[in-house]
Amino acid sequence: MVGMATRLAIVTGRIVAWMMRRSGLGGGTALPGLVALRLAPDLLTRLARELPSGAIVIAGTNGKTTTARLVAESLRAGGVQVVHNRSGSNLPRGIAATFLEATDWLGRLDGDLAVLEVDEFALPTVVRAVKPRLLVLLNLFRDQLDRYGELETIARTWRRALDELSPDATVVINADDPILAELTADFRERRWTFGLEDPAVALPTLPHAADWRLCPRCGAALEYRCVFLGHLGQYCCPGCGFTRPALTVAGQRVRHGSAGLLLDVRWGDRTVTVRSQLAGVYNAYNLLAAVSAGFALGLEPEQLVATLAEVPAAFGRQERVWVAGRELTLLLVKNPTGFNEALRLLESTRRKCPVLIMINDLEADGRDVSWLWDVDVEALRLLSVPVSVGGIRSGEIALRLTYAGIEPQGRYPGVVEALDRWLATLPPDGCGWVLGTYTAMLELRRELARRGVAVEFWAQ
Repeated sequence: MVGMATRLAIVTGRIVAWMMRRSGLGGGTALPGLVALRLAPDLLTRLARELPSGAIVIAGTNGKTTTARLVAESLRAGGVQVVHNRSGSNLPRGIAATFLEATDWLGRLDGDLAVLEVDEFALPTVVRAVKPRLLVLLNLFRDQLDRYGELETIARTWRRALDELSPDATVVINADDPILAELTADFRERRWTFGLEDPAVALPTLPHAADWRLCPRCGAALEYRCVFLGHLGQYCCPGCGFTRPALTVAGQRVRHGSAGLLLDVRWGDRTVTVRSQLAGVYNAYNLLAAVSAGFALGLEPEQLVATLAEVPAAFGRQERVWVAGRELTLLLVKNPTGFNEALRLLESTRRKCPVLIMINDLEADGRDVSWLWDVDVEALRLLSVPVSVGGIRSGEIALRLTYAGIEPQGRYPGVVEALDRWLATLPPDGCGWVLGTYTAMLELRRELARRGVAVEFWAQ
C-alpha cells in the first residue's frame, strides 16, 4: 500500500485530470503527472512496485507508439490488465499521468503489467524508476537536433539506461541497427534480436540521409549486403569484423496487400505469418518488435498472430478518416528517415491522391527544421499528384519542394485553414494524404474530433 505522501500526490493529480477533462482542456496526458511528481518525486517507483507482473519499456526514435500499442493489445487479448500510455505522452510526467489514470482515489493500482513507450532522453530516468522486466529498443535516428543532438549523445544516454536494468531483465533489440547491436553486446543470453531478411524490400543503396555509416567499434565504414531503412540492414565491418548478430526472430518475407502487411516470421524452427492493417517496411519492423516481445514474454504464437491482425493504426500513424466525403490518410513525419519512409509508402501504394504537408516548429516538434533538406521529397515527382503545404513553417517546406522541382499547388496558413482550403480542392469521394509534424497532427486531430469524424487522440 502506498504512503500518505504518495496518496496525496495521486489524489491531487487525479483532481487535476478530472478538472482538465471537465473543462475541455484536453485529456490530462501530462499536467496531472507533472503535479503529482512535484508532490511525490518517487511516485513512478512506488506505483510500479504495485504491478504484479512488472513493466515493459519500449524506446526508439521511430515506431515506439505503434509497437507499444501492438504489444499492449496482444497482452490484453491474453487476459492481462495493462497500464499503457496509449496517448503517446512518453516523458516521466506523461507516464505518471498514465499510472494515475489506472489508480483509484485510495491509491490502489488496477493493473497487472505496464507497457510504456518512453522518450529517448527520458529512458534512464524511467528505467531507474520502474525497473522493467523487458526493454525493447527499436532504432536510433537523427531527430530534433536542437534537443537530442547527434546520435552519439543519445547512444551514451541509452548506455546509462542499460546500466540501470535489473540483473534479470531481458532486452529485445533491432539487430539491423548497428548502434543497438553494439550497445547490447554484453547482454548475451539476456538479449533477443530481430531483423529483416527479405532482399525484395531492400533499398538499392544506403540513403544519402542515412544517420550512421561507421562501425561503432572501430570507426571504419560499414559495408551493407542489404539496406532496408535508413542505416538499418545487414552490415559488416571490413576493419574489425563487427557484424549483425544472429537473429532470434527474423522477418523472412514482407508482402504488401490492399489490406496491409503480410509478414513471414521465423522463430527457432517455427514460421508464422503475421497479418496487419498497417503498411510499409517501417511497420514490418514494428511488427517484428511486437512479435519478438510477445515471444519473449511467453505469449502463444497463434494468439499473438490473431491479435496483431486486429490492431488499428495509432494516432497519426496511417489513420484513415473521412471528412466531407473524402478519405484522408494521416501520416506523422518528424525526422528525415520517417519522412522518407512515408514517401516510400505513398509510392508503394500507387494511389493517386493529392498530398498536404503541414510543418510546425513548436517545442514538441523541434525548433530546427533544417532536417527538411535531408528529406528525399523528389520522390513526390514520381507520384504526379498535386502537393500543397501548410503549418507554421509552410514556407520552408514550400522552398524545399521548389528546389526539388515541385511547385506547391497551394500554400495555406495554419493547420485548420489549410485543411479546409485543401479539402475544397479534392474531388467528391476523393482521397488525400496528410503528412504532418507532431503538433500539426495534434491540432488536426483535435479539429477532426471536434467535427465528430475522429475520437480524441488520448481516448483511442
